[in-house]
Amino acid sequence: MIIRRRRTAGTCVLFAALTLGLQPVGASAADNPDDQPATAPKVELVLDVSGSMRTRDIDGGTRMAAAKQAFNEVLDATPKEVELGIRTLGADYRGEDRKVGCKDTAQLYPVGPLDRTEAKTAVATLSPTGWTPIGPALLKAADDLDGGDGSRRIVLISDGEDTCQPLDPCEVARDIAAKGINLTIDTLGLVPDAKTRDQLSCIAEATGGTYTSVTHTDQLTDRVGQLVDRAADPVVNPVAVEGAAQCADAPEIKPGLYTDRERFGEHRFYRVAVDPGQELRASVSVAADRAVDRDYGVLLRAVTAHGREIVRGAEAGDGRTDVISTGLRYPKPEQSDGEATAETVCLQVSNSYAAPASVKTTPGLPVELTVDVVDAPSAASDVAAFGLGRGWWLLAALVLTGFVAGVLWGWISRWRIAVWRTN
Repeated sequence: MIIRRRRTAGTCVLFAALTLGLQPVGASAADNPDDQPATAPKVELVLDVSGSMRTRDIDGGTRMAAAKQAFNEVLDATPKEVELGIRTLGADYRGEDRKVGCKDTAQLYPVGPLDRTEAKTAVATLSPTGWTPIGPALLKAADDLDGGDGSRRIVLISDGEDTCQPLDPCEVARDIAAKGINLTIDTLGLVPDAKTRDQLSCIAEATGGTYTSVTHTDQLTDRVGQLVDRAADPVVNPVAVEGAAQCADAPEIKPGLYTDRERFGEHRFYRVAVDPGQELRASVSVAADRAVDRDYGVLLRAVTAHGREIVRGAEAGDGRTDVISTGLRYPKPEQSDGEATAETVCLQVSNSYAAPASVKTTPGLPVELTVDVVDAPSAASDVAAFGLGRGWWLLAALVLTGFVAGVLWGWISRWRIAVWRTN
């Protein structure tokens, strides 16, 4: 069972959403009167329909059956604003001619407004057949999504390595990324072996996408659905950064989304400037893109330049995981006198993952770090961990009201019982 630890990171996202939601509705329209409606986000699901998809090792059924079920549920839940298409690889040619088999990729359903019934009917006709031309399929999928300036995403589902070398799918993904066309490739491996996992991870990493190992039907449904929904979100391109082994050498980062890689059991530092009256909010996710031992954790600490801990966030677990996240908040009070100087806060990201002896530990684990600096709570005494601000007054009023109501209800109940006994 895949475990996802997103509680604290989700809190940071919620705060950001609330901040945006408090802005006047007409503000952006007034600032940009000439703006045209944004181009619809586009997604193409690329499904491996090679012969190995007949294997019966996902919840007692075939891999193909799991994929069809997942596709049907995802098609029902696809947002209206998303234009979705489906491409297959290895679905038509049953022969042994490699040259022919490596051209076996076709668009099952064109990218555009979704007709759910038509798309489901097309998926129902699929039957595991031939080769695994991942590289050619990615090239064609990139062409399918060409045009427009909206977000574009390829979701590749495969259970094996590409069989059409020397066209390396990793190189294909790097070439797509080099074009700067705002296209992300996410990959999912169905019961993958080590080689398949490495190749699919490489493809995703090249374009800033994600890789997920899947062993159950509900996992596949949930993950594909998440990726399709993500296409409708505003595009945020992460910035690559390399953390340092100590605070003094750490890179200074500003509010934004950053990616890095961290070795097993490593500590990495990043510096953020926080002015008086501001609050630092940060969250970090560390992905397990390979097999890891049970029992693991992620720690995010905010410390001073001299190493004194200010606040921390931690999350831990055991068993199979894809990603584990945690976060923190630190308000910097206003200064009553003297010059208002920024404070350098060092963010320390640590993990306690360990790898089995047979698993490579290089490159390090993917790290995603989100940093934001906003106006701090109105009073320094406000507890940042709860983020209630002046809502403490409302909470106190609700508690008092509940207490008084409870006392009154108890008194009325006792009076009614006394009257009943008397009568």
